[in-house]
Amino acid sequence: MKIELPKKVLFIINNLQLAGYDAFAVGGCVRDSILARKPQDWDITTSAKPEAIKEIFRRTVDTGIEHGTVTVMIGKDSYEVTTYRIDGAYEDSRHPKEVRFTNCLEEDLRRRDFTINAMAYNDDVRLVDVFGGMQDLNHHLIRCVGDPRERFSEDALRILRAVRFSAQLDFPIEPDTAKAVKELAPNLKNISAERIQTELVKLLTSPHPERIQDACELGITKVVLPEWDAMVGVKQNTIHHKYDVAEHTLYTLKHVKRDKYLRLTMLFHDMGKPAMKTTDEKGNDHFKGHALESEKIARTVLKRLKFDNETIRIVTKLVCYHDYRMEATPANVRRAMNRIGVELFPYYLAVRLADAKSQSTYMRREKIENIVEIRNLYKQILMENQCVTLRQLAVSGRELMELGMKPGRELGAMLSELLEYVLDDPERNTKEKLCKYVKEKIEKEK
Repeated sequence: MKIELPKKVLFIINNLQLAGYDAFAVGGCVRDSILARKPQDWDITTSAKPEAIKEIFRRTVDTGIEHGTVTVMIGKDSYEVTTYRIDGAYEDSRHPKEVRFTNCLEEDLRRRDFTINAMAYNDDVRLVDVFGGMQDLNHHLIRCVGDPRERFSEDALRILRAVRFSAQLDFPIEPDTAKAVKELAPNLKNISAERIQTELVKLLTSPHPERIQDACELGITKVVLPEWDAMVGVKQNTIHHKYDVAEHTLYTLKHVKRDKYLRLTMLFHDMGKPAMKTTDEKGNDHFKGHALESEKIARTVLKRLKFDNETIRIVTKLVCYHDYRMEATPANVRRAMNRIGVELFPYYLAVRLADAKSQSTYMRREKIENIVEIRNLYKQILMENQCVTLRQLAVSGRELMELGMKPGRELGAMLSELLEYVLDDPERNTKEKLCKYVKEKIEKEK
């Protein structure tokens, strides 16, 4: 098998070989190349020790030198070059206590997580596949290298990575590997929130976010996202729904594009339903106030998983407004754009559409037509540059002070009142009309 290695990767491998060392592209880049996917990173493994790597290449960074990893810089690109190694005992379910360097490529491949990630390649030897990675690629399987219990005991994050790779590649997890996942899932409590966050986002933004249900069935979400488990089996006995809360959420995840904010929003949008569920005397279920409860849960979970403030701001706002419905009128859309935010409004529309598509057929066409009308009005409002924010008002605080208003709370309240006045009718957004409105208001209050 021939893999087209990038020129800079070839340059690194060739220079290591010229110095008398073995060197191979290794891991995910080999897997993705075989699958005709574009690798995100190219990692290189070598028999050269870190000191030798640093002597061979002019620009290097000691990114993980205690574990044998040196980053080689070529132009603006960086490549991790790691010495063949054997990991010592793992004490924290994540990192080996020590590593020993070796001259044997097979020993280095033996310590890796899954067979499909334990292949190496260079143009001289071609594909090195000691543990059946090619066979598992052909059979579409996620299988651990060697004993899965050993691999997961060494590094518990691999438990979540198994489901993530399953979602990215649409490969089922091999039965013995899945059994080990179920047994050792509680060890995920030892993994940092940041690592969990990274894997969760990769799973959600994969082509198959619905595999989060596999994570539930294998006991993973019970440890890292128990809020998911709380949705499972919660029935929605209402004409608007045909799935339980978790199943509905799975469909909404598939009905939005692979965007971090959208997928996270759909994950959380109905998480408040179990807590807010009531059933009337006719047996119909109601979930009043679930959007605010879902927003609260989203904020709690996102903070727990150490998401950045911008992600928390965007996702919680979209969760809060996911059920915000309106008649498609220009004034309603302008007001919604003001509340939700002009930049977030396309996200809001995508969320509403995914939600509607994942409900029952009752009034589905009408719901979708309403969203399409709102989208058309949104585009028209943008095109005509109609005022939907304080910044777009034809007057500012300075003009109001010139009319005799004092700075402070009353001035701010008047600006907000003027904005509401303009949201009803954009033709009112002229300095003359707004100043006249303020003057009349001041005269009335005298």
